[in-house]
Amino acid sequence: MKRILLFFILAAAVMYGILHGNLWRNNLYWLPSTAVERRNALDTCLLKPAFESLLGDDKIYPFLCPDDFLRVAAFQGSHKFDLPYGIKRAGLSTLISGHDLSCAPIMNNGPVIGYEEDVGRRTTFRLSYPESIFSDPIHYDPNTTVVLIVFKPRDLKWLWEILGGQKVSAKGFWKRPALKMIYKSSQIRILDPSITRKTAYEWLHFPTRFPKKEKPKHPTTGLIAITLAFHICHEVHLAGFKYDFADRNSSLHYYGNETMSQMMQNEYHNITAEQKFLKKLIDKNFVVNLT
Repeated sequence: MKRILLFFILAAAVMYGILHGNLWRNNLYWLPSTAVERRNALDTCLLKPAFESLLGDDKIYPFLCPDDFLRVAAFQGSHKFDLPYGIKRAGLSTLISGHDLSCAPIMNNGPVIGYEEDVGRRTTFRLSYPESIFSDPIHYDPNTTVVLIVFKPRDLKWLWEILGGQKVSAKGFWKRPALKMIYKSSQIRILDPSITRKTAYEWLHFPTRFPKKEKPKHPTTGLIAITLAFHICHEVHLAGFKYDFADRNSSLHYYGNETMSQMMQNEYHNITAEQKFLKKLIDKNFVVNLT
């Protein structure tokens, strides 16, 4: 029965991806791009697709919608949303913990174990994509909800394969994706693609089509998380999310050795546009900057 239910959930995800088109255009594996629809808030979550009834269980819905977050917020007694990207300095954990926050998401494969002083101890949501999700069981957290960001149709096929116990093909990814899932299927949600589209086209003003000689740009996971936060929360806090152009040797994350210099050479992101957008958010007091 569980296998049948899993089949319907993943089938619904694939149908959703096909019906709503692609997010970007990539000459290697994107399908033809479609016109970008400008939606108010998350209409796709308010009007759930007809195939929802196929799931057979009203407690399981494969797409992440505002209600998923608001239920957590109501339980925690707060509608604030913290984005602890982390900073290499003692005391940030105390700073984060000192705020009344309902959600504490972490991006990609940012570790918590061993970095509690940099990023805190709690991870409510972890936003990832196949190439960045954890595969080492040491990082498993039973209290975390994994939010899968879908950038391409291959990402949904990867989810189908990995949850269905099939052999996972690494073809079509910019780097080797996770070949096994350390999380339970009940912990996984798929981010509504309208969030990613809004980040790219409305906030960062990316073109819907890129010239063939130019690498297609897409937002960082951090910017996508901020867009999501503004859709579902009354207050957004930022901790450690910035780009230090003045010091190219500065650390990009609270973990690892990646520097600003390496990030500036990344052809798939436009961090100049992201930094301008972050500055605007902070200057206009749209976010509480804990950095």
